[in-house]
Amino acid sequence: MTIKLIRADYENEQHAKDLIMLLNAYALDPMGGGEPLTDEVQKTLVPMLAKRHDVFTVLCYVDNEPAGIINCIEGFSTFSSKPLINIHDCGVLDKFRGLGLSLKMFAEVEVIAIERGCCKLTLEVLQGNEVAKNAYKKLGFSGYELDPTLGHALFWEKKLK
Repeated sequence: MTIKLIRADYENEQHAKDLIMLLNAYALDPMGGGEPLTDEVQKTLVPMLAKRHDVFTVLCYVDNEPAGIINCIEGFSTFSSKPLINIHDCGVLDKFRGLGLSLKMFAEVEVIAIERGCCKLTLEVLQGNEVAKNAYKKLGFSGYELDPTLGHALFWEKKLK
């Protein structure tokens, strides 16, 4: 078995196709929301990513077959005055789970973050996703808190129309 990690080239037709397929598979998973990407998103996502300099995607292949994806977005820590990387999407196809692919992809993201001079990695995880939470803990992630008496930070959203 050959495992290969690639920093996606958004101009590469095969990378673009694999990115959409892998992200759609993640979106269909209950932990990704259980809904497919819309046709509009499938059509516009990669061209929109290609226009940005603050995003990157790591694709994982097993024996040249697309197996996993991590999409990352660079942010900025005002408290550290340095960039950070938010791991926005992480998914591994069912048939490739249990091979340690996410560990390899996270290691690659960390290398990229260090290359970019980032101070930390961030991510969101659903409260009930114990498998992911345990994996993230093994990778050194923990709930964010400034003061234990105030508890962990919560990730909230407000959708805009």
